[in-house]
Amino acid sequence: MERPEAEDPESGDAVPPGARLLLSFKEFLSSCKGRLLLAEAVLSFIIFICFIASSAGSFLIVPLLTLLAALCFFFAYSLKLNERFKAVYWLLADFLCGIIAAIIYFAISIAAVSKYSDTASKAAGVLGFIATVVYCVYVYLTFNDLMTYLKQGDSSDAPEPRKSEDDDSDSDSD
Repeated sequence: MERPEAEDPESGDAVPPGARLLLSFKEFLSSCKGRLLLAEAVLSFIIFICFIASSAGSFLIVPLLTLLAALCFFFAYSLKLNERFKAVYWLLADFLCGIIAAIIYFAISIAAVSKYSDTASKAAGVLGFIATVVYCVYVYLTFNDLMTYLKQGDSSDAPEPRKSEDDDSDSDSD
């Protein structure tokens, strides 16, 4: 039994089922969030390699976990799992992972640059500072998306704001 082929939204041609995956990745990579997640993954991988070659092996787990988290969110967003699984607060999880990664990258970058003297540790520290900036930009954009989502959800059932006693008074005295 053959599956029906989807149509490409741009050209109207039929797309084989395997190509739909590539089209979804291409679509997500064209967004700013997709490029930032890819940059996070690439930087985390390079920092991981630098820490492998350095004497600062104790910091090895941080870039590995951030690489896995970035890839997880990249695949989740590009496959639109965030639209399928509504029980997971994707934006909040993404925001928290991003802010934790930025703080930890900043801390280990300071330690790698100041405490260790080998070149690989220094390179990992400098790249860690760059990753911190990338994560901060990503957290800022995710925070804006999160606030938009929360305002959108609250607009339908939000209670009217209560007036204070000063607003109810009709006197003009100061």
